[in-house]
Amino acid sequence: MDVLNLDRDHVWHPYAAVPPAVPVHRVVRAAGVRLTLADGRELVDGMSSWWAAIHGYNHPRLNQAVRDQLGDMAHVMFGGLTHEPAVRLAHRLAEATGLPKVFLADSGSVAVEVAIKMAFQLTGRHRLLTVRGGYHGDTFGAMAVCDPVNGMHHLFSGALPQHVFAPRPPAGPDGAYLAELAETVARHAHELAAIIVEPVVQGAGGMHFYHPVHLRRLRELADEHGLLLIADEIATGFGRTGELFGCDHAGIRPDIMCLGKALTGGYLSLAATLCTERVAAGIGVLMHGPTFMGNPLAAAVAGASLDLLAERPWREEVAGIEAGLTEGLSGVAGLPGVKDVRVLGAIGVIETVEPVDVRRVQDLVMGHGVWLRPFGRLIYTMPPYGVGDDLERVTAAMTAAARALGTA
Repeated sequence: MDVLNLDRDHVWHPYAAVPPAVPVHRVVRAAGVRLTLADGRELVDGMSSWWAAIHGYNHPRLNQAVRDQLGDMAHVMFGGLTHEPAVRLAHRLAEATGLPKVFLADSGSVAVEVAIKMAFQLTGRHRLLTVRGGYHGDTFGAMAVCDPVNGMHHLFSGALPQHVFAPRPPAGPDGAYLAELAETVARHAHELAAIIVEPVVQGAGGMHFYHPVHLRRLRELADEHGLLLIADEIATGFGRTGELFGCDHAGIRPDIMCLGKALTGGYLSLAATLCTERVAAGIGVLMHGPTFMGNPLAAAVAGASLDLLAERPWREEVAGIEAGLTEGLSGVAGLPGVKDVRVLGAIGVIETVEPVDVRRVQDLVMGHGVWLRPFGRLIYTMPPYGVGDDLERVTAAMTAAARALGTA
């Protein structure tokens, strides 16, 4: 089968035209932290498959969890029925977050939609406050709280609900910003259902890191004005920032939390929206129910992934990645075409002055034996926690890409 030609003829890839302007590459195997292409090349995966495969690929424990569950049942409807993998997972997530009510969804975007529904249904109000620079997903409710100017959804701006946007939180403590934030919340509190933010790290909206004091202040403002706080932890959850959840940096608990991506270790699509007892009791019947809600295969592998996370020294691994990224990218700041270099936990970012030539950068890093997927003005990495010495290859590839900026 000529897979690439058939792909070009029929497949629509994410954030791409058909056929895509940037070539796609056929993967035939993934194991550990490496992807094997059909032409025999091996690439260190610096993306964790969009930040999900925190344990790497083809992990025997995760494989076995899927096999074991497959022998019992692959799926059963969740309306009127239940099963052990989903119940065990909900219990684990409730214990880990302090949020006792768990609604299982099928993707991060759906988890955000459910969170918004919860806030609207509980309060009877239909506006949200968020900050610029955010990204919360590609469905309509989620798109409406993504950055309205520099985000990827400006084409739909006329069709989206209009929410309230505060300025992007700064990287360091900033009294003037906190005062502006308080004034903005107070001005709109009467019409708001909730505040929704990504804790500490804004992901696909620009890979921006902000100081936990601003998140802590949002918790205080939500309490002062009787608003809900929704934490979108889809990208930040399960250790990526150096804490188990981004909210832990600020020592706060939201009223509603969204989880996804790394929840199943990158094996199957699964997400969750968690909330407090007060929120659940106030809502009563929540009018949402995905067909594949609580899928047993996904729930089983998610439980196995949480077991692995509990057993492995992920804090030390993430701290080691942070140190390796800091050292490996130390020669990039100040290069022509580079605006900023930043590292937090297992996240390393080179922000460029001009938009990245994705095809050129992708070819260059692949020549160094690394898989990255730059976008906008960002060359970044979120490697699996077990990347080990291969991290040096990742930072060398990123450095080479940065040095090539502006050259023919």
